[in-house]
Amino acid sequence: MLVRSILFALFAAHVAAAQGDVLSLSQTVAASAGTVLLNVSLQSSSGQQPAGVQFTLSYSPADFTAIQVTAGQSATTSGKAVDCFGTSSAYNCIVTGVNKNTIPDGVVAVVSLTVSSATTDTTSYVQLQNCLAVSLGGTAIPISGTGIAATLNASQGVNASVENLQFVFAIGGTTPPSRQIQITNGSTGTLNWTATWKATWLHVTPGSGTTPGTITVSVTPAGLGASAYTDTIQIAATGTAGSQVAINVTLVVQATAGAALFIPVSPCRVADTRNADGPLGGPSITGGSSREFIISDSPCGIPATASAYSLNVAVVPKHNLSFLTVWPTGQPQPEVSTLNSPDGRIKSNAAIVVAGTNGAISVFATDTTDVIIDINGYASDAGNTGLAFYPLTPCRIADTRGPDGLLGGPSLAAQSERDFPIDGGVCGVPDAAEAYSLNFAAVPKGPLGYLTAWPKGQTQPVVASLNAVTGTVTANAVVVPSGANGDISVFATNATDLVIDTNGYFAAPGTGGLSLYTLPPCRVLDTRQNGGAPFSGTREVMVSGTCGVPSTARACVFNATVVPPGKFGYLSLWPHGEPQPVVATLNAIDGAITSNMAIVPAAGGAIDAYASNPTQLILDIFGYFAP
Repeated sequence: MLVRSILFALFAAHVAAAQGDVLSLSQTVAASAGTVLLNVSLQSSSGQQPAGVQFTLSYSPADFTAIQVTAGQSATTSGKAVDCFGTSSAYNCIVTGVNKNTIPDGVVAVVSLTVSSATTDTTSYVQLQNCLAVSLGGTAIPISGTGIAATLNASQGVNASVENLQFVFAIGGTTPPSRQIQITNGSTGTLNWTATWKATWLHVTPGSGTTPGTITVSVTPAGLGASAYTDTIQIAATGTAGSQVAINVTLVVQATAGAALFIPVSPCRVADTRNADGPLGGPSITGGSSREFIISDSPCGIPATASAYSLNVAVVPKHNLSFLTVWPTGQPQPEVSTLNSPDGRIKSNAAIVVAGTNGAISVFATDTTDVIIDINGYASDAGNTGLAFYPLTPCRIADTRGPDGLLGGPSLAAQSERDFPIDGGVCGVPDAAEAYSLNFAAVPKGPLGYLTAWPKGQTQPVVASLNAVTGTVTANAVVVPSGANGDISVFATNATDLVIDTNGYFAAPGTGGLSLYTLPPCRVLDTRQNGGAPFSGTREVMVSGTCGVPSTARACVFNATVVPPGKFGYLSLWPHGEPQPVVATLNAIDGAITSNMAIVPAAGGAIDAYASNPTQLILDIFGYFAP
């Protein structure tokens, strides 16, 4: 963000009026149907190569539903990165880097645009505007931009409503339900198509047909050992050269899911890649790669027998970070994300992650970033001593924006600590609770470095519960052991209001207590599929029967992500059939892609989601609580 601010100030001070260098757009062949791929190329005629360039991409939201920009060869060879943000009317990109290299002529950026399934256009105009360039000395270099009528033929051909499918099966359990996929023609007319695949455990019916049509995909996992199995369904249009689409299918077969109880620990730092190189230190995670972290090797006292971890994962990106994914080591990387930071801000998210091979977890980052991992508890076999989970309808415990009181104002002052009593209030948390499942929302007065929560009466740990360095309203789920008198302590680096909601608590096993059953991360909902438009208001989400979630599940562990087209107030998740509670799961007032973990009661097999403003919603699940 600092680099971006400096560059904007520099570019704004030296607006070029003359024509000189040129940024041009050219279309190349996309790897998949429904995608337009454009190269942004630099051609210098001024006698000096720029050290950085800036441009605005303008495109039609009626023709394209998503955009992604990555660095081109000329940028990467000169050690530059691409940082983009904005909307379809003004998608701003900066190509720069903290070095003394200039950018050679060639492709500086690659633009991938997803074609809307609703468009009837055959071409769509994409334009480079507001082009600026600077030399190594900060002098403006005259530069102009061009436009192109992009051909949308890439979407004309056979298309599938889903590109990735995941089935989860626990040995001895029920076979996962079949899935239906729509097969369509991206243009007009009817296409004949044929489906092919190889795996004997995979079934597709019918194997051929005409558009529009529907195929049913099912799996037969009986007799397979615990592992991950993959195959690809190829849908090819008969007589249409190059018109085909691939559907990637993953079947995860687990040993019978064991019931686990929860053991809370005082918040503790497991890993920090900003530190000296080591198994739990540096180096940073390089973009496009992954690292493994063995949790039991940390100083936090986590046993090697732990079956899952309750973590807070924070990123400190070097530039922008499209997404970061955390999953059990030894399993295939899932098609889910743990958090996103496309504008490069420091960001954190809670996650319950299954222990993988040697008790390790794997972390993948699309772009280079530092990663910080804190832990507040772990799951262990139910035969061991541990705590059961007791779900509650989401309920607001405290709000410092209200009148002064134990659970009200005043705001948290900078560099100060405040205690909050959690049990015994209106939300029904009993004195017997030994740990709380909470959702924090910080409403900062300005930039907030971090906020930390821990059991009252203990020493403040060197961890962070959330970060809000941009000063926007920020939410994050936390699990905090109860402290003296059932209270928790909260420290804020900067002045902020704090809202605390709860969705349950952990206590000794008893009537109504639930055990944790972990799942491989799996996508339950993605409203972007099938060209779906952003929604607002309330919608029901069926959970039971998807991703291996049984009807016995009483609460589900989600990672909820919103992708709003503009400012977004809040998202709420709660049990279907109950009145909407006065709580928020996450906030994205600045319109950023935002994620948060949420434990949501779901005794009826479904939950409700409320969006205050239009947004796309993605729900990934990685566990559930059941008797």
